[in-house]
Amino acid sequence: MDRAPAAYLSSIVLVTALSSAIFLVALAWKLFKWVWLNPKKLEKLLRQQGFRGNSYIPVLGDVIAMSTLLKQAHSKPINLSDDIVPRIIPEYLDLVKKHGKNTYIWYGPEPSVCIQDPELIREASQNINLFHKPVVNQLTRLLAPGLISYNGDKWAKHRKLINPAFHGEKLKLMLPSFCTSATAMLRKWEEIISPTGFCELDVWPSLRSLSSDAISRTAFGSNYEEGRVIFELQGEQCELCIKSLWSMLIPGWRFLPTKRNRRMGQIFKDVTDSIREIINSRLNEIRAGEFGDDDFLGLLLQSNSQEIDRHGNKDFGMTIEEVIEECRLFYVAGQETTSVLLVWTLILLSVHQEWQTRARDEVLQVFGTRIPDFDGLNHLKLVTMILHEVLRLYPPIPVNGRITAAETKLGNLSLPSGVLVLIQTLLVHHDQAIWGEDAKEFKPERFSQGASHATKGNIAFFPFGWGPRSCIGQSYAMLEAKLVLAMILQRFWFKLSPSYSHAPISLVTLKPQYGAPLILHKL
Repeated sequence: MDRAPAAYLSSIVLVTALSSAIFLVALAWKLFKWVWLNPKKLEKLLRQQGFRGNSYIPVLGDVIAMSTLLKQAHSKPINLSDDIVPRIIPEYLDLVKKHGKNTYIWYGPEPSVCIQDPELIREASQNINLFHKPVVNQLTRLLAPGLISYNGDKWAKHRKLINPAFHGEKLKLMLPSFCTSATAMLRKWEEIISPTGFCELDVWPSLRSLSSDAISRTAFGSNYEEGRVIFELQGEQCELCIKSLWSMLIPGWRFLPTKRNRRMGQIFKDVTDSIREIINSRLNEIRAGEFGDDDFLGLLLQSNSQEIDRHGNKDFGMTIEEVIEECRLFYVAGQETTSVLLVWTLILLSVHQEWQTRARDEVLQVFGTRIPDFDGLNHLKLVTMILHEVLRLYPPIPVNGRITAAETKLGNLSLPSGVLVLIQTLLVHHDQAIWGEDAKEFKPERFSQGASHATKGNIAFFPFGWGPRSCIGQSYAMLEAKLVLAMILQRFWFKLSPSYSHAPISLVTLKPQYGAPLILHKL
């Protein structure tokens, strides 16, 4: 009688052991393919296409070499007249020196092809069905998911729902919020200056605070104070993600219970809960007939509701979770883009005083000392030329990426599925073959007849991306930058402080590593 249970238990143990063995073998095979087989297959295919690069190092790829080159590049400032490219993308220049322009770089076990030919950039940017945005990674997931991380039908739906918030008439409604934020910043500057008529001030923190305040007001309207708390948390999250950048290449890293990971997880939860509370409050106002549509959240909820009502199906709209993601993205993308554009503009106008004078004369001619209005801002030709030249020299995102969704052609190249294509924005913007021998010089007059004329019709100026997936908020960023710059020029004359150190660094966006100390004079 005892033999049957014993045999039964033996069978269970045997089946369990076999199942475990099969699972471990399958897991080992999958890991082997990820670590070695797939990368080597892709490397062979790329070499057959004429690409050259460093030989693949299992798991790490070029990460250690990249980290070393970046550390060296960031170790000291450069002269204002120096080329900024070696400081921003030294790893790519190193590869070009070794292997030529048709090169690739290894981000862990994934090869990335680098392109800077305008026609190839046109193809990769235009054909969004074959060249996708890279899949959501740990950095994007924690910091700013949403529209920039979607592809296909989901991207098209979100783009359609968000578009109304950035139409000209809607942006016009946001202008008073920009004015309120800018006035508060300038008043603080005037208080610092008042005893002597001039002072030295690092304007970088002020511009970041200005952008965050403007985002809070334009995103959540009357709830902007809660929005400012959200922004502070998002700022901390950004810093933590940057510190963990290389660790994020390790699969499963985010699940490790490190102190930093726990803090990032808590911030993600706190921001999500805060935005959800604001959304619920706004939905209650809508139900009570107190609907406001002069801020990003109100416009998004209105657009979402109208689309659902039009089709009679919630699948045509966003879920609350997706609305939260878009609000989170609006914070990061909006604040970063505007603040870096403004800081590099002030730095370059400090160096090129003749352009500062010309821009001030134009602003005073259009507005005098009154607060700039929407129509007048659209007539600031010189200011627009200056902003375009700043965006050319210091694009907010120096390198952009697309990933092949299937085996596809790019020009004369045949790229396998899953290859990341790196669009070298900074290199194209500095290319002497396109812009002339003075490509690295600050010359706003090159945009006197518009960007298309300046590039001779090439896809050579795309600080906000190009094609269907160009930045949806570029008009927002340009409007805010024009307004703030005009208000600064009305009140101050400025030049670089002797303590300024020129050190552009790419951390999510292109920032001044050591800030931007200027000498401000009250007019």
